[in-house]
Amino acid sequence: MGNATSSMAAKFAFFPPDPPSYTVYEDELSKKLRISDVAYRRDDVDVMKLATKRGNEIVAMFVKNPSASLTLLYSHGNAADLGQMFHIFTELSIHLGVNLMGYDYSGYGQSSGKASEQDTYADIEAAYRCLEEKYGVKEEDTILYGQSVGSGPALELATRLPRLRAVVLHSPILSGLRVMYPVKKTFWFDIYKNIDKIPLVKCPVLVMHGTEDEVVDCSHGKQLWELSNEKFEPLWLQGGNHCNLELYPEYLSHLKKFISAVEKIPRVQSTDRDNKTDQSNPSSSSLDQKDKARSSTDQKEKPRTSTGQREKSRPSTEKSRTSTDKREKSRRSIDRLGKPRNSTDQIEKARNSFDRLGDMVRSVGMCTNVDCLKPTAVSEA
Repeated sequence: MGNATSSMAAKFAFFPPDPPSYTVYEDELSKKLRISDVAYRRDDVDVMKLATKRGNEIVAMFVKNPSASLTLLYSHGNAADLGQMFHIFTELSIHLGVNLMGYDYSGYGQSSGKASEQDTYADIEAAYRCLEEKYGVKEEDTILYGQSVGSGPALELATRLPRLRAVVLHSPILSGLRVMYPVKKTFWFDIYKNIDKIPLVKCPVLVMHGTEDEVVDCSHGKQLWELSNEKFEPLWLQGGNHCNLELYPEYLSHLKKFISAVEKIPRVQSTDRDNKTDQSNPSSSSLDQKDKARSSTDQKEKPRTSTGQREKSRPSTEKSRTSTDKREKSRRSIDRLGKPRNSTDQIEKARNSFDRLGDMVRSVGMCTNVDCLKPTAVSEA
């Protein structure tokens, strides 16, 4: 089901710059990888190619700040790539006093493969593993930054990192479908179900959104902020649209304020069980350890079920019905938690995607007149 969802989502959700804004080459003297077509070369920027667990190779860049205590892992928006984000990343590193890791999704820039929801999750995981394994960045010193569609992979990873320092959501989406239709529930073919995931994030969350956002309505950011557990003062930029928040002085000053506040928060200490796991396998990624722990917990639960099956006092039919009820309640609870750079071709593809999505919407009876909900123009999401 997950693969089918991602396949359908990819048809209308992703618009990588075509052609890419950069190439990657090896410097003859240093033998280091470089990004072409940037205004100037910087020795404090590492460029690398990372393998993902889904078989793709993505391009990433790491901006080093010698005075930094925190590291920002930045997931950029749609219709952008590292060539276009290079200058923004280096400036943010300087002005915020942080290290910064940026990466291109599969199918974006010079990354291989094709973009999909599940691939973006694998992409950010590969970037995070690189921070851990190559640069020694700890989970509790990491801030996840998700811009627009990048809020999807950022929140997905945030739900898996209990000691994460903080999250920044920049013009975020409630979900892919909710950008286009005012639905009240989550459907199986929806993507980036951030509305379901934000309640699971336990660290401080900053939300920034423009009040005149013509692509993702400001109500998306406001609702995500309301659903956050640890709310930081939000930034609703008056007159800001989807792609120009960086041009407002308040954008940088508010980010600085947030970083400063986060730096003063004591680190979330590891539990005794985490420390034992780290010592027993120091080379293993924290994500690997969490996945193994989750799998181990599942395996331990199985004997309980089999023991229960041997209890003659409880008929198997009653137990089966109870199990089904529990699964149904779990599913319902999840439900409740619930581009200025675009080319003409990209806009046309986006229009066609609305037609395909409209067919899906009609099939579940969400609206009898989907055509009335079609936007007149499509920009970067």
